[in-house]
Amino acid sequence: MKMSNLLTVTVIASGCVVASQVALAYSTGDILVRGGIAQTDVHSDNGNLEVPGIGKAGLDVSDEQGLYYGLGYLLTDRLGLELSGQAKGEHDLSLEKLGDIGSLDRMPVNLMVNYYPMGGMDSRVQPYLGAGLNYTYFSGEELEGLDVRHSYGAVGQVGVDLAVMQGLMLNGFVSYADISADVRLGGNKIGEAKVDPMTVGGGVTYRF
Repeated sequence: MKMSNLLTVTVIASGCVVASQVALAYSTGDILVRGGIAQTDVHSDNGNLEVPGIGKAGLDVSDEQGLYYGLGYLLTDRLGLELSGQAKGEHDLSLEKLGDIGSLDRMPVNLMVNYYPMGGMDSRVQPYLGAGLNYTYFSGEELEGLDVRHSYGAVGQVGVDLAVMQGLMLNGFVSYADISADVRLGGNKIGEAKVDPMTVGGGVTYRF
């Protein structure tokens, strides 16, 4: 199954699983713990690098799939904070004039403010919108001398929790982050990697 269809499948599956109405009123003080699987598709044009002896070359960063997590707290019935991210994942790297140049690891962490328009209402459907700050840690560059610097940028998301039973929901979301990281080779900057990942995820939410 393609991960790009994961959110749709989550919504359909929840309609089949939930046979009766489940009261679910998100309220001040609730703690939300999320987890599941996510597919990250990176921007198709990942920037140009000025490689010594070769000149300008287009950079390509592969897509990846991995685990995601989230921990949220509702400040009010409709407004909450969320710390979320993905487990460290490996991306393949290639340059148009050199081909494969190995891989690197990416580990994003997001701090977002979420708005729940149905918060405070007894509804098994709880959509949410979020926006905030992304920090991405790059490591494990295979090419000798290559260093992709850590990055800060804006991130936004749209998601939904669908109640299966009291305290347990199915979760689906789509997020987009603006990520541009300096790339160095032998200590010298040779350009920027523009990753700009769009992530589609599906899993579960536990509410306490």
